[in-house]
Amino acid sequence: MGVPEATAQREPVRGEGVAGRVADDLLARVMAFELDDPESPMPFTKRLARDNRWPLAYAIRVVREYRRFVFLAMRAGHTVVPSEQVDQAWHLHLLYTRSYWDGLCADVLGRPLHHGPTRGGEQHKHETLYQQTLDSYARLFDEPPPGDIWPDVHERFRVAHTGTHVYTGDYWLMPRPGVWWRRLRGLFTPSGGRR
Repeated sequence: MGVPEATAQREPVRGEGVAGRVADDLLARVMAFELDDPESPMPFTKRLARDNRWPLAYAIRVVREYRRFVFLAMRAGHTVVPSEQVDQAWHLHLLYTRSYWDGLCADVLGRPLHHGPTRGGEQHKHETLYQQTLDSYARLFDEPPPGDIWPDVHERFRVAHTGTHVYTGDYWLMPRPGVWWRRLRGLFTPSGGRR
């Protein structure tokens, strides 16, 4: 699986930092966009949690970061690259075609936001774009991205993420020992494992 990119024609940002200084209401519209259908027995956020085996509270945070990513795609001024977690939310949202294309893109953004997978062999390019995405996040939101959802560039591209779907009713999954040690080490460092 390649590293996805988001591209959209950019409108200029009329101020830096969204803490009340961006001269339009795009961020408010994106953050208010409802992904969860209250009538659904399995709303978007619960499905995201279930499909990724995340606690619901974590999935709620990932959805918030997905919304922020959408804003970044429109206002960063460069191609943006999501974290793995944000990309999972984006993939799921793309399955809700009316919500994504009609609700988000047409009604909120006023333009399409395409998910562009790579052709492969572009790791350095995507590392650079991901770092720019992290930098733009800090610049536009006046805070660093949460490290448990947006890992640093070295962790994000440490290995080629080759996800697969496994029916856990038939199989047990256990991480390799090195994964456990990295996660434990991250719990006991002030930066949460961020370098």
